[in-house]
Amino acid sequence: MPFSPMPTMDSQRVPVQLAASVMRVLILGGTAEASALAKLLAGDPRFEATLSFAGRTAAPRSQPVATRVGGFGGADGLAQYIEEQAIEAVIDATHPYAPRISANAVVACARAGVALASLVRPAWKPEPGDNWETAPTAVAAALAIGKAPRRVFLALGRQELHSFAPMAQHHYVARLIDPPQGVRPHNLVLLQQRGPFNRDAELRLLKERKIEVIVSRNSGGSATYPKIEAARALGLPVIMITRPVKPVGHIVRTPEEAVEWLAHERPARSLRGV
Repeated sequence: MPFSPMPTMDSQRVPVQLAASVMRVLILGGTAEASALAKLLAGDPRFEATLSFAGRTAAPRSQPVATRVGGFGGADGLAQYIEEQAIEAVIDATHPYAPRISANAVVACARAGVALASLVRPAWKPEPGDNWETAPTAVAAALAIGKAPRRVFLALGRQELHSFAPMAQHHYVARLIDPPQGVRPHNLVLLQQRGPFNRDAELRLLKERKIEVIVSRNSGGSATYPKIEAARALGLPVIMITRPVKPVGHIVRTPEEAVEWLAHERPARSLRGV
């Protein structure tokens, strides 16, 4: 009878079993795309996702996956969290104007040896009828409003309101989810609202508040774009703060593309022995 060697422990490690296991995913969130991705992964048995919020919003919307709130303590802390939680892939779906966490994600994933994808929301582009002036920072945008008093709609984060405080001759209207803290313009009307918004509502807002100029970040996406459409319809100028440079991993454009990338990474991690 021919000799048949017993299988070794290595030969008993069946890659198919590894590939079929649940993949632990960390989503760095705070955007509509992050929430949409969480919803997709919650209904997919191939993945177990955790959605992380930076904590800038006091009461984020409930999510269909596990969530955590707060920073990680830089790149080192994020790398440690990835290792402790056995995270096997990270999706950076943070806001286009949050470059620090994206830089930390690139470094942390490299240290932890896990794959990173960046969900990059396409920026808005000016269309016929738009009257845009670009500014590199909020401070530059405040200066671009000019010296003559104007009624200004501030469509940006609450962390940047202090940049407009020195330009006290203007009357400001700002729309935020949570009330601002620290220095803010003296002549400020605060609207606590959460998007998405529609074009008709934005037209009413701009008309009722007699807005003469809009200061906005180029956030991209559809949730807040109606204010740009409304400005176009009314012929209002927009001072657009350009996006900062954000380090990225593998670029995906939609939550669906992110799921496809994760599905590709599942067998790849098995080959790496993860």
